[in-house]
Amino acid sequence: METVETTFVLTYSDEQYERAREYVEDMKKHPRRVFWVGKKGKSDEELIISHIAHRILSGFYNNYDPSIARTQIRDMKNQKAS
Repeated sequence: METVETTFVLTYSDEQYERAREYVEDMKKHPRRVFWVGKKGKSDEELIISHIAHRILSGFYNNYDPSIARTQIRDMKNQKAS
């Protein structure tokens, strides 16, 4: 099976940032949830940005809307993983 490494450049609004910050704060009340798998030692800022990226990319692939994609997915680079 081939592996590809992909890097995205995304934009997000202040509202998206605030919603993600609130989500991360709420997840702190639930330390056993799957949200925390692989996130040990990450800063709040890393968790917030990661959540924003996840929401943008999963929303784009689950509800394809090219007008939203053009504004939030600014760039994408792909290469075979070594």
